[in-house]
Amino acid sequence: MDGILSLAANNLGSPIILSFALGLVAALARSELTVPEAVAKGMSIYLLFAIGFKGGAAVAANGLDAALIGALLAGAVLSFCIPFVAFGLLRVMTKLSTLDAAAVAAHYGSISIVTFVAATSVLNGQGIASEGYMVAVAAVMEAPAIVAALFLVSRTSGGGGRMDAELWREILLNGSIVLLVGAFAIGWITGADGLEQIAPFIISPFQGVLCLFLLDMGLVAGRGLRQARGVMTAPVFGFGLIMPLIGASFGLMVGLLLGLSTGGVVLFMTLSASASYIAVPAAMRVALPEANPSIYLTLSLGVTFPFNLTLGIPIYVAVASAMTGG
Repeated sequence: MDGILSLAANNLGSPIILSFALGLVAALARSELTVPEAVAKGMSIYLLFAIGFKGGAAVAANGLDAALIGALLAGAVLSFCIPFVAFGLLRVMTKLSTLDAAAVAAHYGSISIVTFVAATSVLNGQGIASEGYMVAVAAVMEAPAIVAALFLVSRTSGGGGRMDAELWREILLNGSIVLLVGAFAIGWITGADGLEQIAPFIISPFQGVLCLFLLDMGLVAGRGLRQARGVMTAPVFGFGLIMPLIGASFGLMVGLLLGLSTGGVVLFMTLSASASYIAVPAAMRVALPEANPSIYLTLSLGVTFPFNLTLGIPIYVAVASAMTGG
C-alpha cells in the first residue's frame, strides 16, 4: 500500500496530471480558458501518430512472433467480453435503461489511447520496459466492444441496435483507428532507420504535447461534469470508479497468462481498465442514437479517465510489479 501511495503521489505531481487538473479546475470554475478545436485535433493526430509509429518500430526490431499474435487475440476477446460484465453491473447497481447501460458498457470494453499513453509515460519514468507491440493490442481493442453492446441490446430489448454498412464504416474507418494502425504500419516498415529519421519530431516534443492535450481533456471533462449533474447519480458515479478495477483484474490475469513483462502487464491492465471517449461515442451516435451521451461521455471522460490518471495507473503498476516480481 505504501508503494501505491508513493507512486500515486509522484504521479499527481507530474506535469501531465497537473495539466489535466488545471483544465478540470478551470472548467469547473467557469473560466474562459479554451483550447481551439483545430489545435486540439492537431495534438490528437500527433499523439496517435507518434505512439503508433514507435510501436511499429519496436515490433520491427523484435519481429512478428507467437507472443504478438496471442496478445492480439487476447485483446480482442477481452474487448468483446468486458461489456457483458459492465452491462450486468450497471443493471444491478443503477436504474439506467437497457440502451444507456449497453452504450456505457461499450465504452468500458473499448480503450482510451490517452490513458494508454499516460501509462507508458509512467513506465518510462519508472524505468520499466514493456512490449512495443502493445500499441497494436490497443488498436485491436477499439471495435469488438461495440459489437458486444449491439448484441446486448438485440437480446435484451428485442432489437434497436443497428449493425449496418454505415456503422461498420464508422467502426473500421474511424479516424483514430486508421491513424493508429497506419502509423504502426509505417513504423513497422521503416523500422529503426525510420525512427531515427523523425526522432526529433515524435520523441522530444511528445511529453509537452501530451501536457497540452491533457489540459484540453481536463476542460472537456470539467464541462461534462457540470452539464451532467442531473443524470450522474451516486450509483452511476460509483460504477465509473469500480469498473476500471474490475477491468484491470481481467487485464492482469490475461497479461500473466501470456507471460508478459511487468510493463506489458501494466499496459494490459490499463487498456482493460480504460474507457473510450473517441471511437465508441462516434459509433454510438450511429448505432444507438437514443442513448444519452451525457451519461456515457461523462462517465468515461469525467470519472474513469481522471481516476485512472491519478490512482488507477499507480495501482496497476504496484500490482503488476508484485505479481511479476518486477
